[in-house]
Amino acid sequence: MDTLSALFYVFSAVLLFASFRVITARSTVHAALFLVLAFFNAAGVWMLLQAEFLAIALVLVYVGAVMVLFLFVVMMLDVNVDAMRQNFWKHFPVAGLVGVLIALEMALVLMTGFGVREAPAATPEAIEMGNTKLLGIEMYTNYIYPLQVAAVLLLVAIIAAIALTLRRRKDSRYIDPADQVRVTKAQRLRVLQIKPVVDTPAASTPSGDEPTSGGKA
Repeated sequence: MDTLSALFYVFSAVLLFASFRVITARSTVHAALFLVLAFFNAAGVWMLLQAEFLAIALVLVYVGAVMVLFLFVVMMLDVNVDAMRQNFWKHFPVAGLVGVLIALEMALVLMTGFGVREAPAATPEAIEMGNTKLLGIEMYTNYIYPLQVAAVLLLVAIIAAIALTLRRRKDSRYIDPADQVRVTKAQRLRVLQIKPVVDTPAASTPSGDEPTSGGKA
């Protein structure tokens, strides 16, 4: 076994373990961190396949942006995982059926994909352009419509995330910025005229005169 085969088995084993822990971890934060580990190992597999651009894009886009955003959303929403797990076994048959269908579809795609004829040899011009430029030409010429559909789906996901985080809460105070801009000086400042109150000093008796309680001296 050479070094590339050993690295492939190591990356694949860690990838399968991290993927299993994503769906079995009790904490959503731990599940997100295991998903980051799965992305890193998938990028390692792509590096072994000499797909450097895809590996770097996976690390920069998914690990550096998507998963960080996902962690912020999980911490902001404060999802009650215990309440979600109460009806887990009730929906397990439907979820299992959907999972089996997805696995069969992926197996069918992979089995038919392995039977495709070999790709033609790369021309010297294509070798000089590199993988990144060839991938860009292929995406923006032959696959421009699927790329636009994916962009629309990402836009819908962004709008949905903003709508979830901007919901009104009863225990928070909200001030309209437009009202703050339209406010005038008279509304901000009010001058009150208060009459001064002066305390009158109490009448004091002379120090040499003491009140007498009897008759004449």
